[in-house]
Amino acid sequence: MVSALGMTAVLGGCGVTDGSGDVTLKLVAADYGDSAANSSKKYWDKLAEEYEADHPDVTVDVSVYSWNDVDRKVREMVAAGDPPDMAQIGAYADYAAQDQLYKADDLLSIRTQADFVGQLASAGQVKGVQYGLPFAASTRVLFYNKTLFAKAGITPPESWDDLAEDAEALKAKGVKYPYALPLGPEEAQAETMQWMLSGGGGYTDGADSYGIDSPENIDTFSWLKEDLVGEDLTGPVAPGELNRAAAFAAFAKGEVGMLNGHPSLMRIAAKNGVKYGMVPTPGKEGPSRSTLGVTDWMTAFRKNGHRDQVGEFLDFVYSEKNVLAFSREYDLLPVTTSASGTMASSDEDRHLRPFLEELLASELYPVGKTSWAAVSSQVKQQIGKAVAPGASPSGVLGHLQASATRAESTE
Repeated sequence: MVSALGMTAVLGGCGVTDGSGDVTLKLVAADYGDSAANSSKKYWDKLAEEYEADHPDVTVDVSVYSWNDVDRKVREMVAAGDPPDMAQIGAYADYAAQDQLYKADDLLSIRTQADFVGQLASAGQVKGVQYGLPFAASTRVLFYNKTLFAKAGITPPESWDDLAEDAEALKAKGVKYPYALPLGPEEAQAETMQWMLSGGGGYTDGADSYGIDSPENIDTFSWLKEDLVGEDLTGPVAPGELNRAAAFAAFAKGEVGMLNGHPSLMRIAAKNGVKYGMVPTPGKEGPSRSTLGVTDWMTAFRKNGHRDQVGEFLDFVYSEKNVLAFSREYDLLPVTTSASGTMASSDEDRHLRPFLEELLASELYPVGKTSWAAVSSQVKQQIGKAVAPGASPSGVLGHLQASATRAESTE
């Protein structure tokens, strides 16, 4: 969920209280829009205006930044001793470990807390205590080009073997990228986890320690190296050099037969007239039992001491009406059970149903680990080497596991 638009607002005082007892809550948020017309600034400004109308003693001061900048901006504010009251960002565990955040229990009504989708709320926990409030979610499914599939006379794959056979048929028809495998540094951690899950593995083991070089993960990347990359079924750009944005752009040009994608790919493809279909991610023996789920986080910093005002505002933010409005504006999945239920039964949202159906079977990154940011960075830089000619998948995964173990030992 990366926005191309950077909107730099002027930072005012954080959590200011004047002599009259009025409170100004400072909110820093990420931009999910791709133009000024649909910037998240408009969403938050409207929401703040509605809230302030019923709470005249509270002003909500919103600054919106692009995904390229927002996490850094918040880090800088925290380092300067001037954190916002709330930050809607990509991670929370570091701040929680430093005891800078309110617990969900301290902020939200029981109704709001109970409404979060279960696995998203669990992913917001550090040592069993929830600090990260899920804000927007997405899952991954396999997109395929219906036109190219029809020309090749094939049907969507359900297993790895099916996927390889389909890719061979697409290659025979001259398709540039039979299967696009973006393991470049932009978002390799997502494609990596999607494939790990499809092979019965993941980043962590059953005890919640890193298990990057598990037998299942080694088997998965050995198959990718030998049966897809080694058979020249992943296109002209080496997977380690292919970024997700470039893969999505190639799909929108009709150059890709299949790739893993999230909801934003629907708009990109439709805008370019590409006829696409979506199916669950193929697994080793059949459809994968689990898929990658991703969520961003709302956090609330303790320093300014506005617990009651922040909690009341966040209860408003997480109302069904507001969660649905945000999800529909940006083709994202609701993080609450009530909004998910409404979306599942609404004809207006039928295009999101394949992703919504995957949400309950999704697994998230191990974001509750303060080491995850460092591990994710290493995966982005190194994982493409696992499928390169002459490389050893077990060697690359073993190296990543050793790095992860070192990072985890400092938590």
